[in-house]
Amino acid sequence: MLCLMTLNPLALLRAFPGSIAQGMIWGIMALGVYITFRLLDFPDLTVDGSIATGAAVSVMLIRGGVSPLLSLPAAFLVGMLAGLATGLLNTLLGIPGILASILTQISLYSVNLMIMGKSNQPVSVDNYPLVTSLRYVTEGSTLSKCMFFLGMTLFLLALVAVLYWYFGTEQGHAIRATGCNGSMARAQGINTNFIKVLALMISNGLVGLCGGMYAQFQGAADINMGRGAIVIGLAAVIIGEVLFGKFASKRKLAFAYTLIAVILGAVIYYMVYQFVLWLKMPSENMKLFSAIVVAIFLAIPYLKEKRSVKKGVAR
Repeated sequence: MLCLMTLNPLALLRAFPGSIAQGMIWGIMALGVYITFRLLDFPDLTVDGSIATGAAVSVMLIRGGVSPLLSLPAAFLVGMLAGLATGLLNTLLGIPGILASILTQISLYSVNLMIMGKSNQPVSVDNYPLVTSLRYVTEGSTLSKCMFFLGMTLFLLALVAVLYWYFGTEQGHAIRATGCNGSMARAQGINTNFIKVLALMISNGLVGLCGGMYAQFQGAADINMGRGAIVIGLAAVIIGEVLFGKFASKRKLAFAYTLIAVILGAVIYYMVYQFVLWLKMPSENMKLFSAIVVAIFLAIPYLKEKRSVKKGVAR
């Protein structure tokens, strides 16, 4: 009780803008996880490596004189290459998906070290006109903070619109069909191996883009920045589905609402994360907290279904 009395609510409110901004950036990664986890039904752990690869490429290009904005497409492309590696290991060599992604993830650790030359490379907003930065939401005027959040919101909505359009095309439907029933998709003449590789490239491209933006946001690329990223991505997907799934399913543009829900899931995750830190929980226990959050939200749909079945039997 005494510990709770020492907490400062204003400190929590001041920290929330940074958490929301961080959640919006990680929402891009969550969209990539959603593509493999839900649409393709592929257990892709490449994420932990490809997010750091996107960060490393973006930072090194910026330090080399490239515009921070132009470094982001490069981060997207290297993320796609990481997805390509996982896809080829799975489809050409017959390595199970989870093992193929682990092999790529391990390989990317060395690749990232080669790109950066050392384990950490800083990039300061004082020296470069970064696209995103924590200081944009913690310092400056209220107008500049609002402009940052408006810009991020418009970018995310544009990204959702592009994904909504793409997954409405024939190729997008082929990805959904492959994830839903691979055998049936092959029977319909779909090259499921190509589709798997393509979906993994798109997914990890988004993850690489997130890495590039997040490196600018925190002011550095670090070799370990992607550790546990897949857990955060899954947490965002599941939180979004549990909290907003019923709302999204009843709408005309259900898929677009689902994508937005995934991004909101990432924002909510980081707000809860900040709240736990505000409660002065030990920071070394935050990975345990992440795992518990994912386990709880994974269990909620199952427990709801089990409860409804029991009610039906009782009647």
